[in-house]
Amino acid sequence: MSFEINGKTFSQTPRAGQCLRTFLRELGHFGVKKGCDAGDCGACTVLIDGEPVHSCLIPAFRAEGRAVTTIEGLASDSGPHPMQQAFLEAQAFQCGFCTAGMILTCASLNQAQRQDLGDALKGNLCRCTGYRAIEDALDGKRNIEDAGAGTAFGRSLPAPAGPEVVRGTARYTFDTAIDGVLHIKLARSPHPHARIISIAKAAALAVPGVAAVLTHEDAPSRLFSTAQHEKTWMDPEDTLVLDSVVRFVGQKVAAVIADTEAAAEEGCRALKVDYQILPAVVEVTSAIMPGAPLVHPDKTTEHRIANAQRNIVAETHGEYGDVATALANAAVTYEGTFTTQRVQHAALETHGGLAWLDADGILNIRSSTQVPFLTRRSLTEIFDLPLEKVRVFCERVGGGFGGKQEMFVEDILALAALKTGRPVKLELTREEQFIATSTRHPMRVTVKAGADASGRLTALQLDVLSNTGAYGNHAGPVLFHGCAESISVYNCPNKKVDAAVAYTNTVPAGAFRGYGLPQTLFAVEAAMDELARRLGISPFEMRRRNIIKPGDAMLSPPPSGPHDVQIASYGLDQCLDLVERAMQAEHPDIDLSPDWLVGEGMALTMIDTVPPDGHIADAAVSLREDGGFELTVGTAEFGNGTSTVHRQIAATALATTVDRIHLRQSDTAHGGHDTGAYASTGTFVAGRATQVAAEKLAGELKAFASRAMQVDANACKLDNDTIVCDGKRLSYAELATSAREAGKMLAASGNSAGTPRSVAFNVQGFRIAVNKGTGQIKILRSVQAADAGRVANPMQCRGQVEGGVAQALGAALYEEVVIDESGRVINPRFRDYHLPSLADVPRTEVLFADTHDALGPMGAKSMSESPYNPVAAALGNALADATGIRFTCLPFKPDRLYPLLKEKFGEGL
Repeated sequence: MSFEINGKTFSQTPRAGQCLRTFLRELGHFGVKKGCDAGDCGACTVLIDGEPVHSCLIPAFRAEGRAVTTIEGLASDSGPHPMQQAFLEAQAFQCGFCTAGMILTCASLNQAQRQDLGDALKGNLCRCTGYRAIEDALDGKRNIEDAGAGTAFGRSLPAPAGPEVVRGTARYTFDTAIDGVLHIKLARSPHPHARIISIAKAAALAVPGVAAVLTHEDAPSRLFSTAQHEKTWMDPEDTLVLDSVVRFVGQKVAAVIADTEAAAEEGCRALKVDYQILPAVVEVTSAIMPGAPLVHPDKTTEHRIANAQRNIVAETHGEYGDVATALANAAVTYEGTFTTQRVQHAALETHGGLAWLDADGILNIRSSTQVPFLTRRSLTEIFDLPLEKVRVFCERVGGGFGGKQEMFVEDILALAALKTGRPVKLELTREEQFIATSTRHPMRVTVKAGADASGRLTALQLDVLSNTGAYGNHAGPVLFHGCAESISVYNCPNKKVDAAVAYTNTVPAGAFRGYGLPQTLFAVEAAMDELARRLGISPFEMRRRNIIKPGDAMLSPPPSGPHDVQIASYGLDQCLDLVERAMQAEHPDIDLSPDWLVGEGMALTMIDTVPPDGHIADAAVSLREDGGFELTVGTAEFGNGTSTVHRQIAATALATTVDRIHLRQSDTAHGGHDTGAYASTGTFVAGRATQVAAEKLAGELKAFASRAMQVDANACKLDNDTIVCDGKRLSYAELATSAREAGKMLAASGNSAGTPRSVAFNVQGFRIAVNKGTGQIKILRSVQAADAGRVANPMQCRGQVEGGVAQALGAALYEEVVIDESGRVINPRFRDYHLPSLADVPRTEVLFADTHDALGPMGAKSMSESPYNPVAAALGNALADATGIRFTCLPFKPDRLYPLLKEKFGEGL
């Protein structure tokens, strides 16, 4: 068969039934991405005769005789295609996994199609950006700026990988070809709770191409947690690589390893598994009742589980003052119970990786992870291997959002590589991502609050029940975090918390952007609004009268000893003012019928800039022969922007430009340690390590130059890629030559232990319209103010806020992982889940407080996670303002709103 791909004609015969996407990738066109295999996400978009198509839906043979263009073929010999250049100048990407498909679709649009981008781009999803920057690219806007030597920090500089991302040459986990690789497919449990009696392998092993079948009998017996933290005490030891007991529908039962994915899948179907069905519990309220089926009956407190005999993984109880008396004496009180749902991370690159043993016997794992160093540590413990015999690294990661702070695939990859001695590959499907990884923790939160007649809080109480699913990864830390900053941001003399997180026989929950705060804030911020309404005080003024200020103690029960959280900069008051002014500003009139009710709402959040009890980062920087610098960090890049910010920090400290900083990252073979890119620590912790290393090297450069020029070191300074000593200039390249001739390497290292910690703040405001006859919600205005300290990269930080708001709006309005009564996920595809597309997402006005953090690198604070946190709460408050009804269950789907709207306003249209 004859094909024309990117202007080149050749003969090739696709496999029977092969789709165009896999055909193109096998030919080395790695810019064609796999995101869903169902035509839902657009990551695999290519052009056929100039028209965009989802290549995962097109049989390869149908492209015969037609012109196929992938992202690699869009540019000409003279330079990038205008749309590629537009995406670069607008920086219309974050993780970049969707970018190739997005660019190809945008490049194909005519002027008529550009008039309705919501319709034109409905087949291309972006989970990171919030779409504003993509619109900017189509409008020809330039969002990037330049910076001279030593002035990079605080400027909107482009991502270093940008040219590769827009050309499709940036390499993600599976963008490589390895000779002789075996493919892993996982047989999964159809039952929510069962004991495996036997697994008959013979039929599977008889499938042509199947090399091995691995079951619990072949796997280590060491218990661990898939959650990855610096301190292992944070999570229970309740998981095995392969277990003889399955505890949710979708849990892995066996691994089939074969020459092809098709053979591995056929091997899974051929397995004969005999189960003893065990009682299951799906509802979390039932799980903690006496006599409920036990999910982990054999575990004890030695496994860091609070009470396995009640299915309780972790709990916390405490009180300051006397809440009951304070509520009884309050001028106004409010009590309500709020529920939040399961939400999928939906990173477009699914979990997966490659593993092999090299010539030195080192186990290499290349995976889509936020935590390569912690994953290496876990693998050495599970498989009893020396640390130096395991290497874990990642290339560019296609989105994370906390979901890749887990070890869902690396354990199986290691087992398969060690057992077969061959390179192996495991790439989860989109369905597996839904049914077998993790979700946000669904919670039931009851809040009680009281205030005096002046609007001062007198009592604040939380009662929380969280559902961790079948395994306790992140169960305790998410619960504790959710019950901390949500109430410690408010001064109140009487506070009480009773909270527990329980096992159920459902898909596990885990780390997700916000880490418990969006769930509890939904209740706490509603209570603040209800108290304000009953007192006749504006929501903004209610917050001003109660928020903590510098010097105030940040308290949340239970009482504890001294902690390391400080208000090292404070911009919450500015954030309140910025959002209030923006919401009061003139806005265009919207032509709405009387069926639409308009309301406004706001909510705030505070977040610690670092997780508790240690988050460590090492960095190293050295002068290169050409006068540039090599910077080595452990933190990963998955759209969080750390690659850009680290170069900005180093370039500023070393009086150079970012193009002179050559970055190596996220590879345990580089040495040092890095806890991981989660909890927004990539800038605050790892960035601080980079600053320390760069400033140390600056001192080394001055010291060496002073000796070479025989002047006092205090007379030397760095300036524009040179050392100036007493008016004499020595370029960095000349300095490198002198150092080499003297037998000296000019290098330095830095470390940050993540303590003490600071706090960051966000305030979200919405104006919405609600159709009282249908329950439909329109976002008329969205504003968020952020206190990010000194903003390292305003364009990039703005994108993080916009993306966080967009993702949180999806969760607030329609996203939901639905579990049936048997514990099965019934909507494991994007088309049944409803991720926000461009048409769904409003423009969010982003405003920054003017602060400078005393602890963060060059005054910066974290700002990747917290923009998500106040969104659902603010939307709920706007909904209550518009309708006079307090809706307490997420998401706010029209069919959920309609019954109460009908009860109050009567029948709809």
